[in-house]
Order: sequence, then structure tokens, then C-alpha cells
Amino acid sequence: MDKKVIGIIGGGQLGRMLTEPAIKLGFDVVVLDPTPNCPAAQVGAQQIEGSWKDAAKIAELIERSDFVTIEIEHIDVGALEQFKDKPINPSPDTIKLIQDKYNQKVFLKDNQLRTADFSEITSEDKALEVFEKFGGSMILKSKTDAYDGRGNEVVKSKEDLEKALNKFSGFGLYAERLVDFQCELAVMVAKDFRGNIKSFPVVETVHRRNICEEVYAPARISEEIEVQATSLAERLVAKLDGAGIFGVELFLDRNGEVLINEIAPRVHNSGHYTMDGCETSQFEQHIRAISGMKLADTTLTTPTAMVNILGEREGPVELQGVNEAKQIPGVSVYLYGKTPTKIDRKMGHINATAGTIEEAMNNAKEARRLISI
Repeated sequence: MDKKVIGIIGGGQLGRMLTEPAIKLGFDVVVLDPTPNCPAAQVGAQQIEGSWKDAAKIAELIERSDFVTIEIEHIDVGALEQFKDKPINPSPDTIKLIQDKYNQKVFLKDNQLRTADFSEITSEDKALEVFEKFGGSMILKSKTDAYDGRGNEVVKSKEDLEKALNKFSGFGLYAERLVDFQCELAVMVAKDFRGNIKSFPVVETVHRRNICEEVYAPARISEEIEVQATSLAERLVAKLDGAGIFGVELFLDRNGEVLINEIAPRVHNSGHYTMDGCETSQFEQHIRAISGMKLADTTLTTPTAMVNILGEREGPVELQGVNEAKQIPGVSVYLYGKTPTKIDRKMGHINATAGTIEEAMNNAKEARRLISI
């Protein structure tokens, strides 16, 4: 019998980490990615070379696939909408909703899901009005094509506001009141074809330059906050159409309230710890969810810390220190096969398991110090 084919739009590191469990589960994998010999192709995926926004290439991928998913949401959704008979997950409607971060916020508000105050910005006068309404402290965001800090500007003065508006040079913007948070949290929530939901543990994330750099699993929070965060994330995902993993990013504010920051309709950086810390990884669970298989156990088996390996220079990859890092107890190093290295480019990640989350994070950070890429 021919193997079923999983089609993935995007063949970067997430596509790579989806390909590996898909093959183990007995699927063939085909990815669409513009980079020759992309990370997913290096671990057994067939590759269609082309843009994620090329409707003809997307159609080719879908025609070759039994199940279709994404590793990146910045794609041509219109091309997906032509294929009503194919299981495309998450649904094109959900991808379209999440592509526009302002529409995300409206969706959250309409569904009584807690999030920061926000307002559309349609002119300089409106920007100034909102800045004053939010107490002189807000974040200005591009509605679309914003990720890993791109398209976000913190505004704490009128000079900041002027610079931010000049940088964006046009509108298609909205503003959010800056949340005074204790910490940032995230929950990976899996949903299958039948609407069954299974969440991974709540984790604590640390961002620098708006990029996730560290993840603590479990989060260092009370059981009450964990229940609040999980419930909020699951209520959100239940209202979204389609199957798969959804990465829900959250704030825990100074009043002990959990608010939704934003949603990713896919596997997520803050879930990489699951590869070593849970009974099932987020990547295997996503493949199960989008292919009609039963969702697997998401239990955390041991405290696990994740540290990203970000590029620190521009140029060819010159890898050093990986073998030394792997000698640290409980440390696993995952490299993505990307080249060249660039400042803040995600080149890999480190997971470390230990008896306590503090020990795990110390070991992960020590491993990171040893690695140069």
C-alpha cells in the first residue's frame, strides 16, 4: 500500500522537526521552500523549490499530498482556499485570521478572551490620541508579516512615536497598551479532527529583542495560575477552525491575571522542550492531529530547559563546541542545518533535563556558552 503523504508549506527548522516524526509514523513528506536543500530536505523530505506565496507551487504541493499543514503562516491563503476537498490544517480561515494580528485581537475581544487593550492606528493624529489614552506607554505593531520582533516598536515618548511611524512609513498598524507583566507564559495546545483537545504543560518564556531565548518547563508559577493559563488557551483553540498544534503566548500581569498575547497556528519555538521533556513531542502530536491519528500523552516527564542558539555574526557556519556541550549531563543539541549564519538567526536549540528546572537551565546555558556557530 502506498504511504500517505504529509505536505508542509515551509521547510525550515519547524518543517525539519515535523518531518522526522512524520517519517517515523510511516508517512512520506513533501515540503515547499525557497531555499535549495532546506532543513527539512536534509532529513528526508522531498522538496518543491519555490515561494510560500507562489499559488502554483502551493497547488503542486497540495496535489501531491494527502494531508497539508504549515510551518509558517505568512503564505498565500487564497491558494489554499481553492482546495476545499483536501484536509488542510489549520484551516485557511484560521490562517487568514492569524495572519492579521489586529484581526486576532478583535477575535479575542469578540470571544471574551482576555488580552491587552488595543486600537487600530489609521493616522498620525490617531496614533497620538491612542498613545495618550494608553498612558504614554504602548507597542506599535504592523498588522501583517510581523514575527520574532520584526514589525514591533515600543513607544514610551512622543519622540519614540515619531520614529516608529517614520520607520513603518505608512499605516496597516495597530497599538497595544504595554502590559506590566511578571512573566511571559506559553501553552502548546493540540486539537484533532474531532475537536478533542490536549494541552502540554504551561511553560515560562524569556524574550530578548522580541525573540524567545529561554523556556522553563514547568513554568515557575502557582497551580492556580497554571489552571488559569491552560483554561484560557484551550478556550481559545476550541474556537479556532482546524486541527494541529496551536502555540498560545500569554502574559501573567502584576495582578495575577493571565492575558493572551498572540496565537501561532502551528508548532512553536516555546514547545521545543517537548522533544526531551514530554512523553510526546509537539512535532509528533501535530502530525497525529492533522492526519486523523489519536492524540498522544503530553505529560511532562522531567524538568526541561530550552535555550535557543541564535547567530552572533554574519558569514559561513563555523561550528565549534557541540561535542563539549553534549558532555554536560542531560543536554541535547539540535542544529537546523541552516547556512549562512546571521545575527539573531535561529540556528539551533539546546534542551537540558535535570532534577530541578534551575539545574536544567544552568546546564542549558553552560552548553550554550560552549557553542559557537
